Parts: sequence; structure tokens; C-alpha cells
Amino acid sequence: MWVILAAIAMMFAAISGTYAYLSLFTDEQRQPVAMPPMFFVSTGIILASSWTLEKAKRSLQMVQSKGYIQWLALTLTLGLGFLGSQLIGWRELARAGVYFSGHPHSSFFYFFTGLHGAHLLGGIVLLTYLLLRTRNFALALDSERNLAWAAVVRLYWHAMDALWIWLFLLLLILR
Repeated sequence: MWVILAAIAMMFAAISGTYAYLSLFTDEQRQPVAMPPMFFVSTGIILASSWTLEKAKRSLQMVQSKGYIQWLALTLTLGLGFLGSQLIGWRELARAGVYFSGHPHSSFFYFFTGLHGAHLLGGIVLLTYLLLRTRNFALALDSERNLAWAAVVRLYWHAMDALWIWLFLLLLILR
């Protein structure tokens, strides 16, 4: 998982550097993109999902299957809510006349948020797998394999949360 996260981080770092260069050092006429209000909501949603995932971790450590499943399901729901709020944010951009092909700043805006959304969708698949795996009562909740899966999924999810905060601040500051 660390190798995958390192590759994702390098990709976003390279793209972020290109965006920063475009924003700070080019003479091209700037057309800043205003942050859609829904993206502030989605940031709150993704932060809440990190909190619920930590609550799931505590339930897992205390071998409380019901609490673990509930917190995990809530995390999954918040992840889906984040993606939905991102789509609503895109609609807000379109209503404001900001389109993917309109200008490099708007292209980067859609590209960053879409690429992050695709990676978060991977996290949703992992959370779904973890939830389905846990609901299978043949598996011991505190088995080493289940604990390892939970740790890997948690690491990925928190990395996607941190990546969103980075992108959100980058797009908010360098417009």
C-alpha cells in the first residue's frame, strides 16, 4: 500500500507543480476559478469520514462487531456523499460558465477533482470489500488477516482525505 500511495503522491505532486507554475509564473491571462460552495461541504464530509473510520478502528480493537460494522457503513456512506457533493460542485461550476475546456485553470480544477474522485472511488471499493468481509460471520473479527485489511484500508482512506485537503487548499489559494 505504501508503494501505491507513493506513486499517487508523486503523480499529484507533479500535477500540482505544473498548476503552481501556471498560476504563479506564466503571463497568460488568468481566469481564476471560484471554489464552488459545495466543495466546502464536501471537505467537511471527507473530514467526518476520517473521524468515523477512526471510530470503526476503536470498535474493531474492542472486538465490537456491531459498532465496527455501523461505523464502517457510515464511513462508506460519507465517502459516497463526498463523491455526490463533488458532482454537485461540478454542476455549480458549469452553471457559473466554468467548463473543462474553457481555460487551463478550469481544466486543472476539473482534472484534479476528477482524478481525486477516481482514487476515492477505489477507497469506496475497499471499504465495501471490508464491510462485506466483516459481515461474513465465518470470519473472526479480530483475526490477524481482518486487522491487516482494516489497517490497509484505513491507511488508503486517510491518505485520500489528506490528498483532498492538499488539493482543496491548492485550488483555493492558487486561483
